[in-house]
Amino acid sequence: MNNTREVDVVVIGAGQAGLAGAYHLRRTGFEPERDFVVLDHAPAPGGAWQFRWPSLTYGKVHGMHALPGMELTDADPARPSAEVIAEYFTAYERAFDLRVRRPVDVQAVREGEGGRLLVETSDGVWSTRALINATGTWDRPFWPRYPGQETFRGRQLHTAQYPGPEEFAGLRVVVVGGGASGTQHLMELAPYAAATTWVTRRPPVFREGPFTEDVGRAAVALVEERVRQGLPPRSVVSVTGLPLNDAIRQAIADGVLDRQPMFDRITPEGVAWDDSRHVDADVILWATGFRAAIDHLAPLKLRGPGGGIRLDGTRVAADPRIHLVGYGPSASTIGANRAGRAAVRDIRRLLAGEPVAV
Repeated sequence: MNNTREVDVVVIGAGQAGLAGAYHLRRTGFEPERDFVVLDHAPAPGGAWQFRWPSLTYGKVHGMHALPGMELTDADPARPSAEVIAEYFTAYERAFDLRVRRPVDVQAVREGEGGRLLVETSDGVWSTRALINATGTWDRPFWPRYPGQETFRGRQLHTAQYPGPEEFAGLRVVVVGGGASGTQHLMELAPYAAATTWVTRRPPVFREGPFTEDVGRAAVALVEERVRQGLPPRSVVSVTGLPLNDAIRQAIADGVLDRQPMFDRITPEGVAWDDSRHVDADVILWATGFRAAIDHLAPLKLRGPGGGIRLDGTRVAADPRIHLVGYGPSASTIGANRAGRAAVRDIRRLLAGEPVAV
């Protein structure tokens, strides 16, 4: 193709994981635009954080870890996290001259000639020797399907579209999902809504005690084992459970976090169970998580029989040219930083023709 440009490394995504990878490329001698390029489909710096709802202030963010080489200091905990982190990422990209190209949509990654990969985008085609995929999950909200869903006369929305609690004033809201987002939404909504109902597939697990490094390592190891086996990754939060803090305790005592089993079907007026119970609702809010946004990798046929992509560390076991960062065990802010460093270390060996450690 006449418009194909060649680089050694393409980084897809400029959230925490992508920027960490770009930083370590820069730090080890790769020049942006000459040796590597960072492609991001978002309109501005900030990764998925820029799309978070305004009531998610920086003080409510669980464990935002600084990017490598530049601390996030003096952030006002009362400001929306979307603003704080977007400003931080903007400053970071400038400080390290990462030259992120945006908005660029990556449509497909295919096998090229001479052992190279072709990255097809809205900004032309890039030919690369290695790929760091850091596309996260925000673009793939998971919507479960239940009988009668299309008949519901109220509003259905996902966490990805959550506008903040004020919009639900006077409404009867069913919140679906037992993760951190579901509990946060419920606690915010309760003072505004006419009524809230919380339903989850499994009873929620609340974690007593501090979240120590040992607890974190054990949780990451469980997620890591899944991707090593080629299974779809689970989130670290799904393994660790929900922290039982003062706000959670109060919400339980107030009856806000009164979990009900998952309904069996949706009716025009609300949700229903097979035991004849029914709850009227104006809104169903699906706090049901996200899936990895990796459809653009489909032409490479990387998924295994287990439904996921088998990894050795961050490296795709079936193709050492490709690294997934911010995926599975590295889908946390501190995990993304470490994954970016590990991916670049392996890529440098690959490009130098050295054996890659297994």
